[in-house]
Amino acid sequence: MSNTATAPATHQGVMKDLSLLDRWLPAWILIAMLAGLLLGRFVPGLNTALEAVKIGEVSVPIAIGLLVMMYPVLAKVRYDETHRIAGDRRLLGASLVLNWIVGPALMFALAWIFLPDLPEYRTGLIIVGLARCIAMVLIWNDLACGDREAAAVLVAINSIFQVIAFGALGWFYLQVLPGWLGLLTTSAEFSVWSIVASVLVFLGIPLVAGFLTRTLGEKAKGRTWYETTFLPNLGPWALYGLLFTIVLLFALQGDAITSSPWDVARIAVPLLAYFVLMFGIGLLASRALGLTYAKSTTVAFTAAGNNFELAIAVAIGTFGVTSGQALAGVVGPLIEVPVLVALVYVSLWAGRKLFPGDATVPTR
Repeated sequence: MSNTATAPATHQGVMKDLSLLDRWLPAWILIAMLAGLLLGRFVPGLNTALEAVKIGEVSVPIAIGLLVMMYPVLAKVRYDETHRIAGDRRLLGASLVLNWIVGPALMFALAWIFLPDLPEYRTGLIIVGLARCIAMVLIWNDLACGDREAAAVLVAINSIFQVIAFGALGWFYLQVLPGWLGLLTTSAEFSVWSIVASVLVFLGIPLVAGFLTRTLGEKAKGRTWYETTFLPNLGPWALYGLLFTIVLLFALQGDAITSSPWDVARIAVPLLAYFVLMFGIGLLASRALGLTYAKSTTVAFTAAGNNFELAIAVAIGTFGVTSGQALAGVVGPLIEVPVLVALVYVSLWAGRKLFPGDATVPTR
């Protein structure tokens, strides 16, 4: 999906612009999950085949899927527009506080409240809370008629900040803070450097590739060609990579999911609470700061959305592809997609109630 528009669009216009793949994304994700479960159940030896060739602890097919889904989204970002958002202190400040202080702390609290007896799932959820939005949030923001440029810039800032800070935050929330509170820390096998390495590979590589693609593409053909011709052709590959990865992950996690449905439900509860709370806090806090509907919506979605691709990659690289931590990451999109789709409609409804007279509120 292109991020070229700066004026608010109507809800119908945004939906019309979406491809068939985008419009029916929740259905495709559900189909991919079911396909993965069936493959894992009826194709013997699939686990062994997927793990036959590895990069560290990650099977090559899954690594390919993760990189394919990350690269197109990062190629969409207008990296030269960072200065515009950096000048809006309210917007930038709200986003940074929500993403890097409130979000991780809230997920930490919810993980311990709802999963005190399931340390692997709890750790997986905390990793999800540390992986800030850089991907699907652009789609939810567009559907809700948020500020596209602000979303792209905040995604760029989150991308860079994750490479720098993810490892340190993982160490703090998984080892330091639990120790301070008298709670159990992660096992001795936990490696902060494994998380740093996973971030550098699965976020750093597509981030550099996306930056170079935009820079060289615009230099060779211009921004209009890049965003109206190149990106629409590249964009669907992010969803192809996502669906491919979900099929493989659910094939590998099929036994855990089907044999422990209660555990999956317990993982889902704090995730649901997290997405709803972060969106509500983001929208109301932005409104209180005097931001417009479009910018408030962007802040809310970038705060509520999480980079489950990165969380899955980190969990796999650190704890293994069949670990409980990886399962918690896989459950992420299962909950996030339908919840954030619902929050798109909540945002459109709330815009007229909370932002009367605001010119950026979409019309019907």
